[in-house]
Amino acid sequence: MTATTITASTAGKSELETSTIRAISWRLIPFLVLAYFFSYLDRVNLGFAALTMNAELKFSPIVFAWGAGIFFIGYFIFEVPSNLALERFGASRWIARIMVTWGIISALMALVSGVWSFYSLRFLLGVAEAGFFPGIILYLTYWYPAEYRARFLAAFAIAVPVSSVIGAPISGLLLGLDGAMGLKGWQWLFVIEGIPSVLLGIVTWFYLTDRPAKADWLTSAQKAWLSTKLESEIAAKRAAQHLTLGQALSSPRVITLSLIYFGFVGALYGMQFWLPQIVKAFGFSNAQTGFVTAVPYLFGTVAMILWARHSDATRERVMHVGLPLLLTAVALGVCGYMDNPYVTMVALVVAAIGIFGTFAVFWTLPTAWLSGTAAAGAIALINSVGNLAGFGGPYLIGWVKEATGSTSTGLLVLAVLPLIGGLLVFLGGHETKVEFAEAGQLK
Repeated sequence: MTATTITASTAGKSELETSTIRAISWRLIPFLVLAYFFSYLDRVNLGFAALTMNAELKFSPIVFAWGAGIFFIGYFIFEVPSNLALERFGASRWIARIMVTWGIISALMALVSGVWSFYSLRFLLGVAEAGFFPGIILYLTYWYPAEYRARFLAAFAIAVPVSSVIGAPISGLLLGLDGAMGLKGWQWLFVIEGIPSVLLGIVTWFYLTDRPAKADWLTSAQKAWLSTKLESEIAAKRAAQHLTLGQALSSPRVITLSLIYFGFVGALYGMQFWLPQIVKAFGFSNAQTGFVTAVPYLFGTVAMILWARHSDATRERVMHVGLPLLLTAVALGVCGYMDNPYVTMVALVVAAIGIFGTFAVFWTLPTAWLSGTAAAGAIALINSVGNLAGFGGPYLIGWVKEATGSTSTGLLVLAVLPLIGGLLVFLGGHETKVEFAEAGQLK
């Protein structure tokens, strides 16, 4: 799939440009997708562990919601410092550090024995993982010109739905190890899915190249072309608006983007943490739940790639971010009104298409006009504020479920967040000319 994407997307370009983008993509994207796959799996496998863990440890819906969400409090606190550290120390060292620590803590989730150990380890997992996703978003701006950015952000972010397409059935099956070597199934799930992150983090230290100038796997001509292209884009951004770190963090546009991302993340995690329990309520076994849960994410994977490619091809961003958010809001609203499991699943598939259609294209909005340290700080701030909804979304559904006994009602309330986010996208707009301009082209 990656080779097809690269070939199609670079048709009509010069041979030097085509070969450069192809070399970068084969070198970086598969590895980063694998890393993000385990990152995301370690973050959301809690939804499957809950199928047996909640009953065994006597966790109420509110306790589970707090544990699911407190991850994002630690994540929020350390997000900006972590991304600034990546800018200072380099991607290879800092991302390796992140991966090793989150893998260890994820595996230690097997030691949860009560409410406070549950809360503590989930909080520490958020601290450990802070900076990974925005760090990679920043890192990809070092390698890809604007016209390639959405499709390769989508190629990287495909790990999110794929982690559910592949991880959901695996997680469901791992619960079947209950009793092996004296461990519960949910404990095996955390251990087996946490170890690969540690091993991959060690490889990251040696494999990732911090900047194009250090890439001995590119030719001199390829480095020169890429350097000229990226420097011209940075010059164009600075000619339009040059911001310091402080100005970027307090910018109304950055704050608006943070609120938009808040609406997106609330829908994403609200659905992801509770979807296994919604599906299980249809009467499926744990293993069957894993396979059925994967269906919406399979459709979301396809939508993410096609929608991002269309956005790059048309050089349009606002409609490509706003419309999927509104679609998500409508689909989640439908889930809140329907009791029929078949209709609910169709609505959840549509919601997944909207969510993942939004994901990659959204990150072209801040990277279009920010660069350097300002970009590092602003991207981290947007991601950290947005990810507070990772606490709010699951907690909202847990609170509504405990009050009403219905998860579907929680999805109806949750629909408000992407609705507001979608409306803010259309109100905020986007400076397309700045994103695709090169030095000397701005008037």
